[in-house]
Amino acid sequence: MLCRAISIVLLLAWAAGAADVLDRIAVVVGKHAIKTSDVDRDLRVSSFLNRQPLDQSSAGRRRAAERLVDQELVRQDILSGQYSQPTEKDANDLLQQLKRDRFAGSDARLRAELARYHLTEEQLQRHLLWQLTVLRFIDQRFRPGVLVTDEDVAAYYKEHLAELQKAYPRGDSLEALTPKIRETLTGEKVNQAFESWLAETRQGLRIEFRDQAFSGGATQ
Repeated sequence: MLCRAISIVLLLAWAAGAADVLDRIAVVVGKHAIKTSDVDRDLRVSSFLNRQPLDQSSAGRRRAAERLVDQELVRQDILSGQYSQPTEKDANDLLQQLKRDRFAGSDARLRAELARYHLTEEQLQRHLLWQLTVLRFIDQRFRPGVLVTDEDVAAYYKEHLAELQKAYPRGDSLEALTPKIRETLTGEKVNQAFESWLAETRQGLRIEFRDQAFSGGATQ
């Protein structure tokens, strides 16, 4: 009986150790932990959406972890502010659009491709909902502070005149293209403001990457 009890304890200890190997802390962001399973899931979804081979190398998983750090900073700011957020319907609409554009509306083809990346449709929809949440956050958080002047528009028009004339041969005047140029410049400035905010916010937080979490194989 004693030997059997010892065997059970050893088995439980091995199982706990195996779970730790399969899903351990990859990054600590302030008081929040990002697990290796989070990293691997982000890597699979990003590879699926970008139509890229799954890169499970240490470098590929480190890049996924960096994305998750940025996402955690966004999540914390969303929780501390008042931002309107997309709905499940918004995410489902985006999923249906993706299905039409890439899989001719076929559920079977979508699921077969998801299976290649060890993903479910539910995981994909949750990721799409989060993507919409981040995009809406960026727009609400940073667009109000962006100013694009007439001088900015004129300078952009002059610098990119040849490509604008090629893209819009029937309406290539400055007056006609001003709305498009203004929106392009606004988008660029919003992205710059977001990147600056990320860099500044990162400096004010403890961010610790656990190197051992990126040296072995990926979790499933």
